[in-house]
Amino acid sequence: MCSHMEQSSGRATQHASAQDFCRVFHQDMDVLYWLALTLTSDETKAEQCFVAGLEECMGGNSVFQEWARSWAKRVVIKNAIRLLSPRPDMAFPPPIRQQEKPRTPAVVARAALARLGLFERFVYVMCVLEGYSDRDCASLLRCSSTDVAEARLRALQQVRREVTSFSAWQEEHGSEYRDAVVAVA
Repeated sequence: MCSHMEQSSGRATQHASAQDFCRVFHQDMDVLYWLALTLTSDETKAEQCFVAGLEECMGGNSVFQEWARSWAKRVVIKNAIRLLSPRPDMAFPPPIRQQEKPRTPAVVARAALARLGLFERFVYVMCVLEGYSDRDCASLLRCSSTDVAEARLRALQQVRREVTSFSAWQEEHGSEYRDAVVAVA
């Protein structure tokens, strides 16, 4: 499979082999697992998405070698979609908020992502964090581009509210916050 070459735009292009994908999954394990975990908000489901993605890529794809990284991410996303089936019309009750004081902006952002509705979280991760176009996101999620645009706006507003709320809390509890962060570090 790795020896298959094509002429494209006057240059030879090699297809990615199972070994190429194995290398990508090994080198980018943290990134790919984080992607799966961010989409699913569940460690067991994230592992399922990651492993299924690796197996799918190892099974063979007619993808050019230079596209192997982006294809691996896409396969992890597609597996998360298959596993959770996010839809624009799904309504989930908001998760119970933790009463623990936030420690860092990164923790606040991670928690804000986990609290997004399932569809909004997928759209946010795919469009905002991974850079997918509305059209590509809509195609993968089997919905309209309007659904994607509306979900992205809701997600951005919710994440912004939580980060702004954290910033206000941080200003109000300035010295307490700095002391708590120093004590934890």
